[in-house]
Amino acid sequence: MDAAAHPEPQSGRPDWLRRAVRPDLAGLVDDIVFYRETGLPMVGRVEVASLTVPLVISFGAPFSIALGRTPHRGDAIASFAAGLFAGPVIMDSPGTAECVQVNFTPPGAARFFGVPLGELADAMVALDDLGDRALRELRHRLADDHDPARRLDLVEAFVLGRIRAGAPADPAIAWAYRRIVETGGAVRIASLAAELDCSRKHLAGRFRREVGLPPKTVARMARFQGALALSSRTAAPDWAEIAAACFYADQAHLTREFTAFAGASPAAWHRRAA
Repeated sequence: MDAAAHPEPQSGRPDWLRRAVRPDLAGLVDDIVFYRETGLPMVGRVEVASLTVPLVISFGAPFSIALGRTPHRGDAIASFAAGLFAGPVIMDSPGTAECVQVNFTPPGAARFFGVPLGELADAMVALDDLGDRALRELRHRLADDHDPARRLDLVEAFVLGRIRAGAPADPAIAWAYRRIVETGGAVRIASLAAELDCSRKHLAGRFRREVGLPPKTVARMARFQGALALSSRTAAPDWAEIAAACFYADQAHLTREFTAFAGASPAAWHRRAA
């Protein structure tokens, strides 16, 4: 679950335990979180588009999750991995969900899962469908230990071992991804292609395969995340100033991007998240 996500007023207050990323996982993992609901249902929780690739290992009731729409009865999913999605994600639960979630960066996820992230993009893949025996065994070990801190220890050790043994992401694409994030989406894609001595079309194809989305879309999401972070620092955001600071053409451009990535206007999202 994303800390930026917004539960509707009828949602319960779950227990959280967050493990900060260790230095040797910096740039590969954002954090590891234990999450347990306390009996009250969650309805209509919105997670905005982010540059996080989550792995969720569940021990309780499954969430109902849908990409860009309200979930239906058939959208229940327990343990899963999800690739990047350029839109909001809507979640419900009966109030008895319990899980550990690892939040990877795209380069970290590619190294951990050992597959191009284009295979996970715009999708949630059940853990059993990943065909990863070691991950299934980890889920059983976690289910047998009910202490949240020990669960985080087990997951952290497993992630560290897998990433150390995994093949690094394509260095050119990893560099291009870092440049997009470091500049808050301001870098021109043509400049990245020129630095890599390839065409924009060739870069876009490689990027989509390795990261899951085209570089232009990832740059838009990076700008949106920057605007979201700025808006969270004040009770009364100046949206025109935020638009200028985050490289939008104007406030109307910012509003269109909020609608695309959060499913609401900037002001409406800020009221709901307050």
